[in-house]
Amino acid sequence: MELGFVGLGAMGQGMARVLLREGHRLTVWNRTRERAGPLDREGATVAERPAGAARAGVVLSMLADDRAVEEVTLGADGILAGLPDGGVHVSMSTIGPDTAEALARQHREARRGFVSAPVFGRPEAAAAAKLSVVAAGPAAAMARVQPVLEALGPRLFVLGEEPAHANLVKLAGNF
Repeated sequence: MELGFVGLGAMGQGMARVLLREGHRLTVWNRTRERAGPLDREGATVAERPAGAARAGVVLSMLADDRAVEEVTLGADGILAGLPDGGVHVSMSTIGPDTAEALARQHREARRGFVSAPVFGRPEAAAAAKLSVVAAGPAAAMARVQPVLEALGPRLFVLGEEPAHANLVKLAGNF
C-alpha cells in the first residue's frame, strides 16, 4: 500500500520501519529532516512538507502532543491540505478527546477520513511490531487502514466510529 508517515521520533521511527519491512511504499516527513535520513536509505521517500507525505492517500502521524498534531495537520502545507479526496489520516498520537473531535470534524468537512489509533507500547515494541492499537473512526476509513494497523502489533481494538473514543481509552489506560 502507498502510505505517508509523519513524525519520526522514537516511536515513529520503529513504526515506519515495520511498515517498510511489510512491503509498503512509504513517504515520510519529520520537522527535523535528519531523522528521515535512515529511512531514506532503507527505501522510504522523504517529503519536503507534511502535505507531501499525505498525498499517498493514507497517512499516519505519530507526534508529541495535541498542539503538534494540530500544527502539522492544519497548516497550509499540512496533512489535511495534502490528502486527496477520500484520503485517510490516522492519528496515532496520544491527544485529548476534544482535539480528536475537532480534527474529525475538520476532516469530515473536507471529505477526508480521520481515524484515531493511539498505541500502547514503548519504542522497542514499536520496532518489533508488538504495539497494542486502540482505534476508532468511520467504518469505511477503518476498513481501509485496518491491515496497516494490524501490521504494527498483535492487538488491534476497534472501538466504533467516533475517533475520540480511542483517545479516551488511551488516556484512561495511561492513568
